Amino acid sequence: MKRFAPLLLALVAIASPAQAKERRPNLLVIVADDLGYSDLGAFGGEIATPNLDTLALAGIRLAGFHTAPTCSPTRSMLLSGTDNHLAGLGTMAEMIRPNQKDKAGYEGYLRSDVATLAERLSEGGYRTLFSGKWHLGLTDEQDPHARGFQRSFSLAQGGHNHFGTDAGIAPPNGATYRENGKAVLRLPADFYSSDYFATRLLDFLAEPPADGEGGKPFFAYLAFTAPHWPLQAPPEDIARYKGRYDEGFDVLRERRLARQRKLGILSADVAPHTPRNRDGSWDSLTAQQQRTAARNMEIYAAMVDRLDQNVGRVLAALRASGELDNTVIVFLADNGAEALDVETTGAEMLAKRIEGSDNSFANRGAASSYVTYGAGWAQAATAPSWLSKGYQSEGGTRAVAFISGAGVPRRDGAETQYFSVADVAPTLLELAGVDPAATRIGARTVRPITGRSWLRWLGDPAARIYGAADGIGSELFGSRAFRQGDWKLTDIGDGRWRLFDIVRDPGETQDLSLADPEKAAALAAAWGNYAQRVGVILPDSIPYRP
Repeated sequence: MKRFAPLLLALVAIASPAQAKERRPNLLVIVADDLGYSDLGAFGGEIATPNLDTLALAGIRLAGFHTAPTCSPTRSMLLSGTDNHLAGLGTMAEMIRPNQKDKAGYEGYLRSDVATLAERLSEGGYRTLFSGKWHLGLTDEQDPHARGFQRSFSLAQGGHNHFGTDAGIAPPNGATYRENGKAVLRLPADFYSSDYFATRLLDFLAEPPADGEGGKPFFAYLAFTAPHWPLQAPPEDIARYKGRYDEGFDVLRERRLARQRKLGILSADVAPHTPRNRDGSWDSLTAQQQRTAARNMEIYAAMVDRLDQNVGRVLAALRASGELDNTVIVFLADNGAEALDVETTGAEMLAKRIEGSDNSFANRGAASSYVTYGAGWAQAATAPSWLSKGYQSEGGTRAVAFISGAGVPRRDGAETQYFSVADVAPTLLELAGVDPAATRIGARTVRPITGRSWLRWLGDPAARIYGAADGIGSELFGSRAFRQGDWKLTDIGDGRWRLFDIVRDPGETQDLSLADPEKAAALAAAWGNYAQRVGVILPDSIPYRP
């Protein structure tokens, strides 16, 4: 296959549609669920992730990539290229409060007046394939097969038993699976989420093209549910990490920070934020608590390891078919690491799911267990950032991501300028030669994409995606933020605005709101304008706070 570099240069030079369609790349988007910023080896971690590391180091690591603080709002932005409030996921469907119910932007599913990346690419001549977690609607009309994916295997909800024992059981303890829009009530006996999601995508890729579709490029979206709770993994993978985390989360955090600095993705002068752990430091835990916590992290690491193994399977198949060299790959996590603890902060929220589970030490990680790993490990993974999933702080929204593959230049270190998950759609559309500005898809008029394409920046590392005057607002669960230039105003949901020089202080360690009240007030007013424009309705109570 021809390399995609000539196409990239042609598009930068504003190639004609005819030129673009002659040599269009395949597009592969891979999403990990609740993966920590530093879990991958290429971002400072110790977990075995050789396949993802190779991709990341061959392309560009995005140290400034940002998402929503939780999964479905991020996925709505990824596929629509616009703000989650405009896309219908102003909050998660499971978390809609009474004052938000039946309000525009709080439908809890992907609205019909936004077009998905799959719908745009399908109309533009691509094969569109999906396997994994959907979490953007439960009805037939909201299924991926109805939203532009020609072939799909989907988990409708946001989480499930990774061994598939909840298939066909009514929610909240059960999970809904569909293939091409039709219910799947039984899963294979050897089902494991990461394995099966990769397998179904490989099946779709291997299918012979239908009449008239030979030679079409593909857009494939592989959405893993690992390492989202419950922490479950094959025993042979767990065994490889035995004893690896016995020194605890405080030691792990320092080692990962040191590794980030060594890799050149974290400046030596960046101050990391102090973790906020309800249970205190590792040394404050009892010996039994430490033993259990270390096992939880071993299971988590095994899940990440297994995810990477399956990415390797996909890459091997693409290489064998001759398609890998013509494939652009975007990898991302959907938010910061998850700090929820089933025994404390998540006990009420997860009560029904935990009923009947066997969380004895020997059984942890099995299909019949239901455990999480808590704030200590999560904040080791989000360091140097503040807090974790669920917050508009950097720890909740700065996610691991990279772009690699055909035509993408290799760059050392990592790019620290701000990127949004909403930028992925217009970037891939431009690479595909499909107009991202189109507001007519089929018979529908759709909202415009608001994310920014990275195409110019891919050709010129000095190019800026967002300028100093561009303002970026966000909100979820009452946690709010507004970025502009070097500044970020943050409210973690306690109603208090904090001001940070986010370029010099990405750890959000020094609140400058008292030192520069005028800047804080100006950004607060700008957030208010943003909220009015996208239709933010602050919740009447906070539904989620790990």
